[in-house]
Amino acid sequence: MAPNSVPRRIGRAVCILLVGAAFAAAGWALFVRVPEGDLAVLLGVLLVVGVAVTGLRIGRSVAASLVPGYNVAEVAVEGPITRESGGAVPAGPVGAGADAIVDQIEAADESAADALLLKLDTPGGEVVPSDDIRLAVEAFDGPVVAYCTDLCASGGYWIAAGCDHVVAREGCLVGSIGVIGSQVNAAGLAEKLGLSYERIAAGEFKDAGTSLKELEAAEREYLQGIVDGYYDDFVDRVAEGRDLDADAVRDTEAKVFLGPEARDLNLIDAVGTRDDALDEVETHTGEAAAVQQFEPDRPLSMRLGRTAAAVAAGVAAGASRGLDEGRFRFR
Repeated sequence: MAPNSVPRRIGRAVCILLVGAAFAAAGWALFVRVPEGDLAVLLGVLLVVGVAVTGLRIGRSVAASLVPGYNVAEVAVEGPITRESGGAVPAGPVGAGADAIVDQIEAADESAADALLLKLDTPGGEVVPSDDIRLAVEAFDGPVVAYCTDLCASGGYWIAAGCDHVVAREGCLVGSIGVIGSQVNAAGLAEKLGLSYERIAAGEFKDAGTSLKELEAAEREYLQGIVDGYYDDFVDRVAEGRDLDADAVRDTEAKVFLGPEARDLNLIDAVGTRDDALDEVETHTGEAAAVQQFEPDRPLSMRLGRTAAAVAAGVAAGASRGLDEGRFRFR
């Protein structure tokens, strides 16, 4: 046990015992000393015990607020990043709702946490929600250590680049510093089906990118300009956050890299596990890490949806086990 964790444990225990003792004394005075007779004494003793138990429970709550049992908050960003979380029974991966994640980071910042451990396992997602999470991370009053598990790509790396220290698993895919805005062009299919697109719009580029018509050169240039603007911003943020040259960031060509190569490119600071990330937290705070997970409140329907999605994924993995020949697999 680290030396700095001993005073915290002692303080909590003393607080609980003091509150419990105060309740026991009050119960003794009210139910034993005042009443007269053996039956009254017996009932008084029983009531004292009940009051003392209640006092201990209240003492735990008081101790938790006065002497918190944690100094590190852990918040997870898992799944595609969207504005809000997925529905009750999702058809695909359940998304990481940016608003809920930001709320948890802000709650952690207002709590007893001196540091934030940010778990990242995401392919990225929407630009602005990803940026909202990054801004909340940068506003946290204390060191922020990112721990990347399976995938930290695109919007996920947008967030990671804003952390003070980034640790990734050896097999984690890191990077994908790029922006995509592609879409399906169904104009040819519509023509075969006898469907035609009738334009009713005000403004030259109001319907730019509509899938039922061919993309014109001017529209392509306009949409590409938006994507390029997002990309330039992405590059600048990574270059600033990771202290890299912008050209070096562009040279990654939006590729993903395994942990060791990502470390060599300075996209992350270290290859390691969650314990290694916690070691880094302790280096920043100077005391042993006691972690409290901060999770958004989810309705029962959403929790059932997550369970259903996990079961479906497990069944699909089992069914495809015999079809894995020729694919990359871990042994």
